[in-house]
Amino acid sequence: MSHQKKNPPNFGGKTTTAGKGKRGRQGKGMCLQDRPILEANAAGIDIGAREIFVAVPPDRDEHPVRVFSTFTEDLQKMAEWLVSCGVTTAAMESTGVYWIPLYDVLERGGVKPCLVDARGMKNVPGRRTDWHECQWLQFLHSVGLLRAAFRPDGEVCAVRSLLRHRAELVAITCQHIQHMHKALTQMNVQIQHVISDITGVTGLAIVDSILDGQRDPAVLAKLRDPHIKASEETIRKSLVGNWRPEHLFTLQQSRQSYQHYQKQIIACDAEIEKRIAAFTPWVDPELRPLPPDRKRKDRGRKKRGRTKNVDPQGFDLRTESYQLFGVDLTQIPGLMAMVLTLFGEVGRDMSRWPTAGHFVSWLGLCPDNDISGGRVLWRGLRKVKNRAGQLFRLAAFTLHHDQTPLGDYLRRMKSKIGPKAATTATAHKIAIIFYTMVKNQVEYDATIWAERDAEREKRFEARLKRQAHQLGYQLVPIEEKPAA
Repeated sequence: MSHQKKNPPNFGGKTTTAGKGKRGRQGKGMCLQDRPILEANAAGIDIGAREIFVAVPPDRDEHPVRVFSTFTEDLQKMAEWLVSCGVTTAAMESTGVYWIPLYDVLERGGVKPCLVDARGMKNVPGRRTDWHECQWLQFLHSVGLLRAAFRPDGEVCAVRSLLRHRAELVAITCQHIQHMHKALTQMNVQIQHVISDITGVTGLAIVDSILDGQRDPAVLAKLRDPHIKASEETIRKSLVGNWRPEHLFTLQQSRQSYQHYQKQIIACDAEIEKRIAAFTPWVDPELRPLPPDRKRKDRGRKKRGRTKNVDPQGFDLRTESYQLFGVDLTQIPGLMAMVLTLFGEVGRDMSRWPTAGHFVSWLGLCPDNDISGGRVLWRGLRKVKNRAGQLFRLAAFTLHHDQTPLGDYLRRMKSKIGPKAATTATAHKIAIIFYTMVKNQVEYDATIWAERDAEREKRFEARLKRQAHQLGYQLVPIEEKPAA
């Protein structure tokens, strides 16, 4: 199903007003319509929930703008029409999730999709209808003013979808835990304030016993795990409450929902592990073993016979990430539990970004500026919602008490520029380390920080001497006295 319209406006003609504003100027005395055509076989697509508007170059068809429904058959007809018009690439706006089916249809049809950010293709006032938007996209793409958004390979996208779905399941699970807390509080049962985690062994055992009909606080207190710090008497006092039937009903439903989503998370984890195992390893741990773990946090757990980041099915996070990336990224402070999530967001092919600067710019971890007339009008971070950038920020945020060079850097930057900017600056460094390790296949070397610390101390000493000299003083080092 498609519609046509005769004599649609031509954005490449002389009647366009684009280029007269500040954002439209591309050079001194150069209007937008004067730019050379770089993509002669480009198309533009404006995506909606029920219909899409497609524009091809005006000389390719009698009706260069058509409207298609979003059914699969119509999308396939659209791809066939684009191929018949000689189109090799099509630009589309990233609208929700509506672009994903169209993206796949275009790839299978031999048309290269170009997914662009909406902020990079604002139309001129008065022409912001769907009919005009697709033509505006087609024109901007043909003159090379649109940059394609990053999208990982198909298998990495599959892992990314599963990881994001798992994160949503975890968020829903947390809501049901809060519902359990609410039901217990309404009955004045204070067990959730006595033990640290109500979803642990002791908490779930007590909740299940309550739902089975047990009301005696002394009997419930005996379900206490030996590792719980609270005494049995304290737990007994916290289990005296008002057993209202309506609150017991909500507690039961919340407990069942929590159990259901826990099963869903386990099934999702199994599917993720299967997908990850299908990737070709970049390194064989038998031929090139894992480097020694430099972190000291695992010593206490190893003494008790437990291994960190190993699930009951034998999935070792450190080994799997080492096989995927070829380097041990878990040695980067703050990235221990985020390596697989980063794999789903950015993949392992760093050639998509020419330099580390391009990578951190895509992540939104470096400052941007707006310059006009030789003056800097604005300088700061771009407001982008990049999931990978948020992961690096989260990794930096966890380093406040970390006794590593990156932790020292975060604390030092907090004292200078504040917590928010310091977190971004530390995330910037972690991202550069991540990019360098994966692209150059080098292991994390913490000794480099010692050299930089020595250089920083020299600069600090030179600045003190310079300031003292300006005030008419001279700094003399204190001679160390020999030990008696």
